[in-house]
Amino acid sequence: MITLVLAASVLIGVSLGILGGGGSILTVPILVYLAGQDTKEAIATSLFVVGVTSLAGLVPHARAHRVRWRTGLVFGAVSMVGAYGGGRLAEYIPGSVLLIAFALMMLATAFAMLRTPRKAKAAGPARAELPVGQVVVEGLAVGAVTGLVGAGGGFLVVPALVLLGGLPMGIAVGTSLLVIAMKSFSGLAGHLSGVQIDWGLALTVTGAAVAGSLIGSRFAGRIPQDTLRKAFGWFVVVMGLFVLGRQLPHTLWANPLSWTGIALAVTAAAAWGAVRARRERAAAGGPRTGSPEPSAHA
Repeated sequence: MITLVLAASVLIGVSLGILGGGGSILTVPILVYLAGQDTKEAIATSLFVVGVTSLAGLVPHARAHRVRWRTGLVFGAVSMVGAYGGGRLAEYIPGSVLLIAFALMMLATAFAMLRTPRKAKAAGPARAELPVGQVVVEGLAVGAVTGLVGAGGGFLVVPALVLLGGLPMGIAVGTSLLVIAMKSFSGLAGHLSGVQIDWGLALTVTGAAVAGSLIGSRFAGRIPQDTLRKAFGWFVVVMGLFVLGRQLPHTLWANPLSWTGIALAVTAAAAWGAVRARRERAAAGGPRTGSPEPSAHA
């Protein structure tokens, strides 16, 4: 069984290194179903594994100049604030509702990533930092959702940086690892007071995951941006359908509050789409303003 755990742990690192996400969603099931840990211990252990693995994967991305340090540090700091508020709010919302809303948000995110035009990857200069105000707003929103559902850091950080921030996919992946590491260690500090961690298992899983992250980081620099974005999108689709499939049949009809989660997710997706559409119209209108076409027939 330990061999299977180690093999699966390598996949955790590969996912983080290539896609900048997937760590927490993969780690918790591995620790629960393969290593036999209880849920709370698995969540705390996963935060340590994902935090250390993200830092290890960050190094090759940083050497390749695929990290926006100011953006990542500000995003990570305000995300921790949002995560705290989301965690407090989660006490009053049924877990099944949170998971359904999370799965629907994952699917909406995946759809947006898969529909992004190819030209979007060149939307900004190669080394530009995002405006601080924009980073603060997006960081608070992503942190709040992360705090609510207890996972999904990379699945939300990467799309926020790509779709709303306009960063190239490879740079968004590298920057997201910095954010994930900050949020993971912050969350771990909150869990340590009430959970005992099996440090032997944690270090073993972390070692395998770190090896995977170094492999994944090397591949991330060689995969075309559009291919990387689509791979991320389809990976999120699979995970979203998995979570939704496990929760929806048991709670949709039994718990009326499930419809609240669905409504919140649909509203978030609609708002996301409206923001994107407005930015696309603004970007399309910019070049036409200075176009010489009106005078071409003069």
